[in-house]
Order: sequence, then structure tokens, then C-alpha cells
Amino acid sequence: MSFTGDLEHLSIVDVIQLLHATRKSGTLTVKGRKGESQLVFSDGYIVSANHYDNSLRIGNILVEAGVITADTLEKALDEQRSAGENRLPLVATLLEGGRVRKEDAYRGLEALIELTVVEILTWKRGTFNLDVSNVTVSDEYRYFPEKLHEEITLHTENVLMDALRIFDEKMRDGLLVEEELTEELPTDEASDDGTGLTISAADLGLADVDKLEKTIPRVFAGLEDRTPHLKIQELGADLSEKEQEELLAFLGSYSGHADEAGGGGEEITPSVILFSADELMTYCVTTVCRQEGIFVFATNEEQDLDPIIEQLLARNSLPVLVFDAPQSAGVRFSPHKLEGLRQQKKKAHPRVAIIQLVSPLDYVFSLDSLKEGVRAVLPRPVREERGETFLEDTLRFLETFPAYLRAFGREQGGAPVARIAQGLAALRQLSEPPEIALSLLQSVAGVFERAITLIVRDTELIAERGIGVRGDRRDGATPPLRFRVPLDRHSLFGAVIEKGSVFFGKTDDEIVREHLFPAIDAPLHGTVFLLPLRSFGKTVSLTYGDFGHREPSPVQVELLELLAGEAGLVLENALYRRKREKPSA
Repeated sequence: MSFTGDLEHLSIVDVIQLLHATRKSGTLTVKGRKGESQLVFSDGYIVSANHYDNSLRIGNILVEAGVITADTLEKALDEQRSAGENRLPLVATLLEGGRVRKEDAYRGLEALIELTVVEILTWKRGTFNLDVSNVTVSDEYRYFPEKLHEEITLHTENVLMDALRIFDEKMRDGLLVEEELTEELPTDEASDDGTGLTISAADLGLADVDKLEKTIPRVFAGLEDRTPHLKIQELGADLSEKEQEELLAFLGSYSGHADEAGGGGEEITPSVILFSADELMTYCVTTVCRQEGIFVFATNEEQDLDPIIEQLLARNSLPVLVFDAPQSAGVRFSPHKLEGLRQQKKKAHPRVAIIQLVSPLDYVFSLDSLKEGVRAVLPRPVREERGETFLEDTLRFLETFPAYLRAFGREQGGAPVARIAQGLAALRQLSEPPEIALSLLQSVAGVFERAITLIVRDTELIAERGIGVRGDRRDGATPPLRFRVPLDRHSLFGAVIEKGSVFFGKTDDEIVREHLFPAIDAPLHGTVFLLPLRSFGKTVSLTYGDFGHREPSPVQVELLELLAGEAGLVLENALYRRKREKPSA
């Protein structure tokens, strides 16, 4: 199982929650411009960490907290150095030597992990990768609870909540600075202004680690990085030396084609869940997808699929479930097994797109997959069937697969359902009434050429902001328009306000014709859209939309109505909070 991606597309909080939910063991390496940090997981629990700052190590933290003395630390380090093959990590050495209590070791480890998580929370860009096969490369990572007489497991959710609390408090107090996406800071020089880009152990109730001498031995070495060359040698052992070199050169030079994509529409970056037992294919796919900004979670265990899908759906991501081609050996990846698994996931998660990879010669399985309703069937390289062109087939597949995912993301970005989902996600983050009305306006403008917010008063409507009115829609919302539409006699507006129901269709309403159209210019056709926003049983605004100078097209009115209903609930909650926070006279 591999998991890789970019922090710009999946936050470290989501990454940690996913690994906890799927009960994974391995080392999560996060690389940014400042350096490299690791979090070590065992069965979904965080058991250790490595902060990018060498002064923040478990031995240093225990000394600064007064748990052990500097002499005790030195003696433990000497024992490690002389233990040879029987060397234990520092925490294990201290515990088994009776020089630290379990609860103190727990506290120190928790502090180190929280320091590491809080620091990574400030990183807005970088890469992450979970390596399940490399946990024991470095001695400092050999510690897992079942290997010791004492058990230390840190509840992931509690650690994460504490780290988020500390992060919020330090951000509020101006003691932490989030990395800017456009900021270019040198990676090898410390900041001179003391703004506190790195949180210290003192922030966790421990002593000030920053005052430690830099000559203290490094007691927590990072993972040894296996180069792509070694990975290809290991996973592609059946490839010739020439094929390995060509594949390695392709992966090393691949830089993605995200900037070349065109076709208009807002692009959604898909999130790939690859169900495969082919480690070489998994490594290659995750490598090229990373260059495209697409993160891949690859697994060969059925029980992983539902937690991953549910986590991605909860954060309004665009999951794409990719099943690898059937295998001739065993039943786990037999055609029958994959068909059953596809049907199960399609029924449980109808919103998730499913792609099936197939052998180029597997005609029947390809047609059966399409008949079952998979999104696409893509041929993948198979050495047993096309050995003479296997490498060529592989390189072509690795170029095509991320390009297809990008095209799928653009298509979904322009789809009404995707826009509504984005609108719902945006609404739930808001707390001020003007922001809620603007969010609804933007959602309507995503479907129609022009849109306006009309505030409901007793005898008139007052035009607030508009999009595509008196300017290019790409310029965004206008300042308040301020023109008025009377409500002193029966009209289409009055009927929508009274009934609280949406209107979409042609109209020759007198008020619309005589008061609205003169202010904004009449659309090419008389088809208009009116969406009421209701709060506490009363219509407080209308969002107007029309097609401007283009031909009308079908609109999924029910989805926009659903969006307005959610906006009404968010507005009521905002008003409740405002009333509760208002000081009593």
C-alpha cells in the first residue's frame, strides 16, 4: 500500500486521519522547503516522529523537561552505539534500563509528535509519502509497541486535536507564521527576525529547547532515502537493465502537463484510489500523478477502500476508484472477484467514478466492465501478452493515465453537480449574512450568464451585487447596483416571495419587463430564474439569473433549490450566533 501526494491538494490533517481510519503502519515522510519530517504509524497510531529541526529530538526534549539528565542521555547514547545489532531506539533503551517512567516517555514522545505536526501545519506546499516497507531502515524507527515490554501508543485523534489547538492559539497570538504559497525563502538559512516560524517545546509546557547546544549528538536519525534507481531495480527485477534505465529516465524527466490543459471550465483535481497488487505499476503511477498534482492512495486490501472513499467524500474531493487488471494467479484479483467488488462499491458510493484497467487482449472482461457501468476501461501494459513492446506500452500508459484524469477533472469541474457540491462546501464555512448571499450569487452565476442578488423589502426589491451585469462575468461580483424594483402590485416577484418556491422559465411579467430589464438590458430570450433565500419562514432575498446573449440550456433547478435551502440554514445559524453574542442592555 502506498500513499503519496501534495499538501496543496490534501492537508496533513486529512492525511493523518486517513492513515488512522485505515489502521496503517509505515513511515509518513513530509518534505517541504525547510526540510523533511516523519511521522511513524503503527496500526493507525502515531508511535514516533522526526522533526526537521535537528535540535528537536526525543532525548533533548526529555532533558529539557527535567525527566532525565544530560549525563543519563549521554550514557544511553553510548549504550546505543555499543549495542551493535541489538541496538534499540533511545526511548526503548531508557525504558528498559529503568531510567524513565512510562508516563514521562509517553509525554516526551507526545510532545515531539505534536511539535512535528504543528510545524507541518504551517507548510502550505510540499509532498508526502507513506512507505510501509521502509519503516525499519533506520534504527530510530525500529520501535513499535509490540516489540517492547512497555507499550506506548499515542491516540492519533487526541494528538491531532491537541496539535490543532496549539496551532490555532499560536496563530491567534501571532507566534506562528503560515508559509505563503508565493513566498520564496532560502532553505538553508534561519530567519533573523525571530518571528517564530518553528514552534518550540516550551509551547507544549516543556522547557525552551531552542537554548540547547547544537553539539548535542543527533539521537533520532531520519530515514535513509532509497533512490528511484533502487526502487526500479527492486520492483522491476524482471526488466532488463536497458529497460530499467529507460523507465528510470522517463520517470526522472516527467514533469506533468497540467499547465498545457485547456478546454475551459473549472478543473477539479481527482483523487485516485488504486486497487492493485502490482508494486511496479503502483510506484510508476504514483510518481507521474504526483507531478500532475494528483494524489494516489494505492492498496491491495479490500477493507481499505470504504474508509478512504468516505474520507475523500467528506472533504468534497473527487474520488476516482481504479481497479487494476485481473490476474491469472489467485482469487483476490480474479475477474469474478473484481466484478463483485466493483458492484459493491458502485452501490455503496454512487458518486464515485470507477475506472477498470484491462489487458489489451481481454475483450470479454472489457465489454462486461462497460456493461456494468464503469466510467472507463483503459488498456494497461502486460508483459506476458506484449513482451516485445512492454516498455513502450508502459511509457505510453504512464503518459495517458494522468492526462485522462486531468480531462475527467475538467469535465467534472464544469458539471452542475460539481458546482453545487462546491457551493455547499463553501457555504458551510461562512458565518456572515452578506457572505452567504454572495456565495449563493456565485453558485447561480456558475450556471447562468448573469446573476443578481435582490434584497426583499416590504414594498420593493433592492438590487445588491451582480455578476455578468454591467461588465464581464470574469471580473466577479460588482459593487451594489442599488436600483429598485417595486412590489406594489401583483408580479412574478411577489408570487415567488410569497410561495418561497423557485421559478425557471419564460415570462412576460410587466414588472420584470418595465423595471428589471431597463436596468440590466433584456436578455436575448425571456427565460429567467428566481431563487428565493428563506430564513425563519420568510423570504429575505431573491437570486436572479438569465442566459444573457446566449441560448437557454437545461438547468438542474432542484440542485440550486437544495443549495438555497442549505444557505437558509447557514443564515439562521449565523443570526442565532449574532443574537447570542450581542451584549444584553
